[in-house]
Amino acid sequence: MRTTRVTAAALAVTAALTLSACGGSTGKTPVAEVNAPSRTKAATVLDRPFEKPDLVLTDTRGTSFDLRARTKGKPTLIYFGYTNCPDVCPLTMSNIAIAKKALPKADQDTVQVVFVTTDPERDTPDSLGKWLKAQDPGFIGLTGDFKAIQAGARSMGIGIDPPKKEKDGSIVSMHGAQVIAFSPKTDEGYVLYGEDTTADDYTKDLPKLIKGENP
Repeated sequence: MRTTRVTAAALAVTAALTLSACGGSTGKTPVAEVNAPSRTKAATVLDRPFEKPDLVLTDTRGTSFDLRARTKGKPTLIYFGYTNCPDVCPLTMSNIAIAKKALPKADQDTVQVVFVTTDPERDTPDSLGKWLKAQDPGFIGLTGDFKAIQAGARSMGIGIDPPKKEKDGSIVSMHGAQVIAFSPKTDEGYVLYGEDTTADDYTKDLPKLIKGENP
């Protein structure tokens, strides 16, 4: 398999560009230092994995959810987005849902797919739960304090801006569009996927991610 080395600065530029995924660029780059990766077709395998965000938020049942504790030792995909996103967020979650359904039942029950809202004022536990249920009833939805969510995302090099109202009255939440995969062996985020990742890409890689292997 051929791999390409890119600099941390190059990946930071890529991450900054994906901040425009749900409406316009802010010109800001993620605060966290981004690791130099090796790259496959869809996946970026990080040389220095990210720690799982230390987040205690509220799930779609309205109960407290400790992200680190509840996903410890489990293959986990984490994505930051919002339910009113017109394009990238629903497509990303749909692609992951398609890939998850292609897994054996036991593996479907093992993998944790976590959607953390970047628009907590509008994404209440109830509305978030209804939106995710249409994608996959097993997906985990989390909402809570925006600043805590923003800090958690930044710890993985993902930029998030506060939701803002546009001139036409619509509310836009600017956020990075990366999906980070965490290994069940180390609980570290070692693989990154961009917004162009397809359902076929996830279908191909998920069996390996579940085992903590490189895709």
